[in-house]
Amino acid sequence: MTKQLAITLKRSLIGRPETHRTTVRTLGLRKLHQTVVQPDNAAIRGMVNQVSHLVEVKEVEA
Repeated sequence: MTKQLAITLKRSLIGRPETHRTTVRTLGLRKLHQTVVQPDNAAIRGMVNQVSHLVEVKEVEA
């Protein structure tokens, strides 16, 4: 089974640096409380770590 990450945008992007906005957009998140499922790999983990104060992450089995 491959692991995946369910990533939910919990905090607003208003007033955040452009790098944070770009990272959240790259993860596939557009609206508050939207959840996307991404593969669990180093690139996605790095993006989540950069905006960890804005998102909530849960591991799910695929």
